[in-house]
This record gives sequence, structure tokens and C-alpha cells, in this order.
Amino acid sequence: MGVTGPPGPVMDRDEVDRALARLGAEYEAIETSLLALQDHSGRRLLEGAALTGVTRERWTAAEASITLLWAYFDAYTDALRSAREIRSRRRWSSREDLVELTELLRGESVTVAGSATATANAPTLHGGSGKLSEQFSLATLVDRMNELYATSLDMVVAADAVWSALPARIDLLAAELQRTRKLAHSVGVRPGEHPAGDDLERITRTLTHLREQVVSDPLAYWNPTPGSSAPGGGRPDTTVYDREARALEDVRREIDAVLTVRQDAEQRLVRLRDVLSRADRTLAEARTARGEVLAKIAATEVPVVSGPPTVLQEQLATAAEYRRQAQWHRLSPLLESLEQKAEDELLRARESLTAVTQPLAVRAELRGRLDAYKAKVARHGLAEDPFLIERYDAARRMLWSAPCDLRVAEQAVLRYQHAAAELLRAPRVPEQSGPEDRRGEDRS
Repeated sequence: MGVTGPPGPVMDRDEVDRALARLGAEYEAIETSLLALQDHSGRRLLEGAALTGVTRERWTAAEASITLLWAYFDAYTDALRSAREIRSRRRWSSREDLVELTELLRGESVTVAGSATATANAPTLHGGSGKLSEQFSLATLVDRMNELYATSLDMVVAADAVWSALPARIDLLAAELQRTRKLAHSVGVRPGEHPAGDDLERITRTLTHLREQVVSDPLAYWNPTPGSSAPGGGRPDTTVYDREARALEDVRREIDAVLTVRQDAEQRLVRLRDVLSRADRTLAEARTARGEVLAKIAATEVPVVSGPPTVLQEQLATAAEYRRQAQWHRLSPLLESLEQKAEDELLRARESLTAVTQPLAVRAELRGRLDAYKAKVARHGLAEDPFLIERYDAARRMLWSAPCDLRVAEQAVLRYQHAAAELLRAPRVPEQSGPEDRRGEDRS
């Protein structure tokens, strides 16, 4: 007891009984929590693990806290037992008993002999005096135990959550990685020969290193929830795992593409040969048409027609060789490139043919326009008009002669059109009445 007497007024018997009941309930709760912490799977794993990094630092502090926590609990147990013994001396406690109980229950009457190492490492005892023993009231001791318990449990729960979540997921991904590696090897996707093979090697190294780190330093992969006061508030950090899982999925898609190439490579090669053959035939047709245009059309610039794409033919031969050698990982990107280039080449050949034959198309359009106007003139009974016949013959000679000057021929067609339009717009002179009409007029 303290030499200065009990703190505050002396408690009466009812107050003592209520205090003992409350402390007994706290004792039960604290004991249950400590036993649960002692049996926690995360704590057992931490005790047996070869820890590194931040986890090792925090577990050293947590072990000291747990050791100190049990020392506090033992002191708390002894104080509560002593208080109960004093209260049980007699049914109606004397004033001396009540003074002693008041000092024990309210005063700093609990002495805790602590280990200097535990006191130094416990994270909640910063600023401690370094003494080998300390004096506490029971209320202060409960608060200190709650603080130590919360920090220790937070560390244990966080480590256990990471160990429960990440290693199993890493192992599953590693198993999928091994299956993917075997499949990749079977289709020729190997390190140094294909980017996907290099990616598989990198993913393998990353997952191996990640698992080692997660096992030895789980708290390095823990994201605490800001502002959370609950022990273990947060979630495992899966950033690296998620990134590698996405990378493996990309590799699987690449291998699927290679497998697809293996299945339909021959059909794609046949289609490529057909497209390039059509492009060659179209270019040959354009070269023939160019000669015809140069012979039949005068004063016209005709585009030069290029030769067949020898580079594409060489690449097509390379693709066929890749197929024969089952180099599917090389064939896949080459086919995709060739298919686009072949379509572009066919489009270029068609555009070249269109550009070369444009003068012939213009001449055909002028011929059609001239004949259409001649038919229109004939329907209106003007086919025998000498002036129109002259204009029509002049335009026809220009359009059906070789070489044909399209500019001059177009002017001739326009002159014929204008002349025909003027005659069609001109008023018609009525024909004179015959003899029968005149006889009719005499009878009237």
C-alpha cells in the first residue's frame, strides 16, 4: 500500500463488490483474448518462419509485446486474487479492509517486474524509464494490455492474411505457368527465339522471387486501411501478382494464335497465293491496257505500271518454308504481315488498272453520249438534218479514229449536242394542208 493512504475516498462494500465484478469480467475477456492470440495460426507461423525485412522488425517488437502482455496479465491476476482474498475475509468488511481494497483497486498498487529487453522492444512503451519494475493501477494496466494486444494482433492478423492469400494464388499461377511453358515449347515458342518465350522466363523468375518474399516478409505485401482501428484492417497487396497474371494471359493468347496458325496455315498460304496471283494478273492487264491507251489515245499522260511484288513472293516462299519446318512461332507474325500486304497489293493493282484505263473509259462515255443524242434527234424527226449530220460525222470520226484526241473529240461532241439542242428548241413550221383539206374548206 502507499504510505500516503488510499487515493480518494474509501470505497464502501457495494462499490468494492461492483469493482471486483467488473474486474472479473475484464479478466475473463483478457484471458480469452490472450489464449486466442496464443493459438492463432498466424502467430505459430511467425514463430517458425525465417523472417526478413519489415516483418522481422515488427515480429521482434510483437514478441516483446506479447511477453510483456503476459507479464502484465500475471500481475493483474495476482492483484485480482489478492483483492478477492481480502474481500472474502469477512462478510462485512472492516474499514481497514476497505482501505486496503481501495488502495489495491484504485491506487498504483500493482508492481510489474519487466525484462529490460522486452520493455525496450515493445512498441507501446516508448519513453519508458528503463526500470526493472513499474507501478500501475489496475485501470492503467488494463489499458496497457489492450494497447499491446491490439498492436500484436494487428501484426499477426496482417501476416496471416497475406500468407493465406498470396502463396496459394502464386502456386496456382506457377502451375498454370508450367503448363503454358510446355505448350509453348511444343510449338517452338522458346526463350531467345520468340518474345513470348522471353516473357515466360521473366514471369517465372518474378513469381519465384515473389513467393520467396511473401513467405519471408509478408508485411511488405500488406496495404493497411487508412484510419482503420480494427486489428488486421487492410488487404494483401497483389499488384505484382496481378501484373504477372495479366502477362501470362497475354502469352497464352499469343500461343493460341500460334496454335491457330498451325491448324490453318496451309489454307492461309493458299489464300495468300491466290491474292498475289490476282494482283499479278491485274497488273499484267494494266500493262496491256496501257499499251492500248498509248496507241489509241493521243495527248494523254498514262501512269506507268509497276512490276509484280517480288519481295512479297520471297516472303511467301519463306512462310512456306517455315510451315515445312514447323516453325509456327515464326510463321504466325509473318502470315499476319503478308495477309495485310497482299490485300494492299491487290488494291494497288486495281487502282493502277483503273488509272490506266481511265482515258478509254472517257472515250467510251463520249461515244455513248454521241449515240444517245443521235437517237434522240431521230425520235424527233431531225435525223436527216444536213447540219446535224455534218456535226455527227465530225465527232464520230474523231472518236473512232486512232489515236484519238479526247479533248478535241469532247469539243466535237459538245458542238453536236448544242446544235441538236438548238434544233429541238426551235419552233416547228406547220405543214401546208393537202387538196382534201382545201375541198373541205370550200364546202364550208
